[in-house]
Amino acid sequence: MASILAVDDSSSMRQMVAFTLKSDGHQVTEAEDGVAALSIAKGSSFDLVLTDVNMPNMDGITLIGELRKLPNFKGTPLLMLTTESAADKKQAGKDAGATGWIVKPFNPEQLLAVIKRALG
Repeated sequence: MASILAVDDSSSMRQMVAFTLKSDGHQVTEAEDGVAALSIAKGSSFDLVLTDVNMPNMDGITLIGELRKLPNFKGTPLLMLTTESAADKKQAGKDAGATGWIVKPFNPEQLLAVIKRALG
């Protein structure tokens, strides 16, 4: 299955996401904010990145912009998983290079369906 980087400052949310993805056979690496995720990403490649928007140190929209600058992540699906649903936030995410937007709370089947679609 896919190698996925899950980024969220909430450890309980990371655990929920990781559990859902692992139960579907995916390999999951976790990061607690954009700074940690970018550091991990610079030394690895992932099939997909799933990130929160509002995090300390580096928010998800900034992270997506930074990932898009890395050769390994030019075509990688980058999904936002967030409580934010405002049109301006979604547009900022899209402008930074986000592939899609999932609003929390999510249901596991919906999350897996979006990820399957994003992975093609």
